[in-house]
Amino acid sequence: MANQLTGAEALVRMLEAYQVKHIFGLCGDTSLPFYDALQRLDHGMAHILTRDERSAGYMADAYARVTGKVGVCEGPSGGGATYLLPALLEANESSIPILGITSDVPVTSRGKYPLTELNQQALYQPLTKWNATIDLAEQIPSVVRNAFRAMTTGRPGAAHICLPHDVQKHPVSVSDIWAQTENSIYPAQRFVANASDLERAAELILQAQYPVIICGGGVINSGAEAILQSLVELLNIPLCTTVSGQGSLAGTHPLNAGVVGANGGVMATRAVVSAADLVFFISCRAGSTTTENWRFPNKNTTIIHLDVDPETIGANYPTAVGLVGDAKLTLEQLFVSIQANLSSRRQSCVDGKAVVSKAKEEKMLPFLKLASAKETPILPERIVHTLNRLLPSDAIVCADPGTPCPYFSAYFQADVAGRHFITNRAQGALGFAMSAAIGAVIGRPNAKCVAVMGDGSFGFTVGELETITRYKLPLLMIVISNSVYGWIKASQKSGYDQRYFSVDFNRTDHAKVAAAYGIKSWRVEDPLKLEAVMKEAIASDEPTLIDIISQPLQDAQAPVSQWMG
Repeated sequence: MANQLTGAEALVRMLEAYQVKHIFGLCGDTSLPFYDALQRLDHGMAHILTRDERSAGYMADAYARVTGKVGVCEGPSGGGATYLLPALLEANESSIPILGITSDVPVTSRGKYPLTELNQQALYQPLTKWNATIDLAEQIPSVVRNAFRAMTTGRPGAAHICLPHDVQKHPVSVSDIWAQTENSIYPAQRFVANASDLERAAELILQAQYPVIICGGGVINSGAEAILQSLVELLNIPLCTTVSGQGSLAGTHPLNAGVVGANGGVMATRAVVSAADLVFFISCRAGSTTTENWRFPNKNTTIIHLDVDPETIGANYPTAVGLVGDAKLTLEQLFVSIQANLSSRRQSCVDGKAVVSKAKEEKMLPFLKLASAKETPILPERIVHTLNRLLPSDAIVCADPGTPCPYFSAYFQADVAGRHFITNRAQGALGFAMSAAIGAVIGRPNAKCVAVMGDGSFGFTVGELETITRYKLPLLMIVISNSVYGWIKASQKSGYDQRYFSVDFNRTDHAKVAAAYGIKSWRVEDPLKLEAVMKEAIASDEPTLIDIISQPLQDAQAPVSQWMG
């Protein structure tokens, strides 16, 4: 009937109504009605077929990070539903809105031991912000609306919808298909912190002798980079970031001391935080990595904490002022208050530019010495430094959480603010970077996107090389090849008296593997040849991969506090 749709058609129309343009996923028996609806209907969405459901989720994650829209991924029942879960968990804990849609066995088959039966509602419940199983087709429109509202308001997060096979065939009224379109992007329905709290925060900042700001990823989610820059320049105070907060301020800005904490922080950046008499956390949970297990800052430091999620405020530190609100809107109001009362600021305040300049010099001198070393295997520092010099300013680097993460967290420097560095630091699963770079380049096609991975991570996600060639995506992939699960071996060295166990594996010729997929590739062992190869790969408009024979992490001087002392 003209006034009715099938459940699968209704889902397609609802996604279209929420301005979805890309869906990442993998086919399965229970998804057939949905795939058929996608094939038949004119909806303007592109479906990106992946080789693994985890990859689909990681693509949706990075896509959401670079577009400001909800990332959408889908997969079938049973094993497919379990494979999609890691990506939704990562996105949810990173405050990134992605919608995972999984099909399921028919409602009428529940409890009869059908193939791939699984309690998806229970599986996803503790690991997503919002989760629903649809029992009746007529629920589809409202469930989709509720999911988009949940994902994009308050602290953004992941949502999951379970759609049984038979429900996809049942009727839905056309009149129920409508969207609350402000929930197509995030953050939606913003709010600002309480005025009296803002006044007290401004007063404490102006009274502080050595205030320091530490920013998390929510600054970029909120689009607060410009007002943040105005605030730190007005006050001339040092700013540091978490790993996910990179890009809150341009990496080369004279007030940006860089990443702090256990992964990517160094002694010089630790010193910036430990000397502070006031620390202003902005859209950051003040978790164990950022604070090196809550040691820097210490518990006696005056704390101001701004976050959209009130549950993070006061969770780890006694907090003088909690500001519950959107980062951009709240910082705009705070700036007005501070500017109006600037004359009351104490006279003996820290010179932020001098502090940051000293910290950067102490941090970069040993790095640059290692980056120019001609020894083999090639040092990771040389890889980062070469990319820093050669990549265009709008480039996006996606890094896996193993060997690449500490080096790129500490030393990658984007010339402009915004999201130019992506890594999965919430859960730290290997196999993220290649898939994330696919999502990033689809979401931001005019930017040069780079996936940096260890050879361990490459093994998790190698199948997506076919996806990259099928869609002709001009990605640059870099494999830091050292034949070891380096993070674990380095930890065994520092904490277990070099009792190495089950961390080494055989070397793979990743360039030949990539070539077998039709990807232009190089294997580089000589550090003096690295720059020329990188220049050629960056300039290419086709997929490229560089396999770099690199120093094992346990022998390196990685910026990880537990290995530095």
